[in-house]
Amino acid sequence: MGDLDPEAVVPRLRGRFGRPYTFVVTTESTQLLVPLDAAEGTVVVADVQTAGRGRLGRRWEAAAGTSLLFSLALVPEVAPARLPGLTLVAAGAVVDSLGVEATIKHPNDVLVGGRKIAGALGEARADRVVLGIGVNVNVPADALPVETVLPPTSLLVETGALHDRGALLAEILVALERRYDDWLAEG
Repeated sequence: MGDLDPEAVVPRLRGRFGRPYTFVVTTESTQLLVPLDAAEGTVVVADVQTAGRGRLGRRWEAAAGTSLLFSLALVPEVAPARLPGLTLVAAGAVVDSLGVEATIKHPNDVLVGGRKIAGALGEARADRVVLGIGVNVNVPADALPVETVLPPTSLLVETGALHDRGALLAEILVALERRYDDWLAEG
């Protein structure tokens, strides 16, 4: 059993986000697997994305077993002008969950020591927003991409230890739920 299999993740979920939970080994992009009518909190996770992307169409590459790659469906009942704020909500949840000192580089990057460790991408779909989040977890230094806008890093590089991606996902989802609820309450 892998650290992102439903049997490893679902028992760790502590809120409403992450249900239903879908895990696939490989996909073009988890964003494409979230149904158009997905219930709020639906999560799709992949071990590998063959066409993962970030802001401005930039590629997000990750070898199998090294990163946390997922999409979450939200159904926020707010004015459309507020929706771009969800990317910062997602980035903040990642910062809260990493266990290392991290910052947000507006609008969607998470940095550790000035190096990119994660990114978030929000896509509006009718009355839903699908947040795609990618975190470099167990990527060794020699496997990080070289030609990037920001120099990359990973939790492995920053801490010298391997991390359980399922445990990190559960932490991000609970932090994201808290930040999302606060964001909604702001009106």
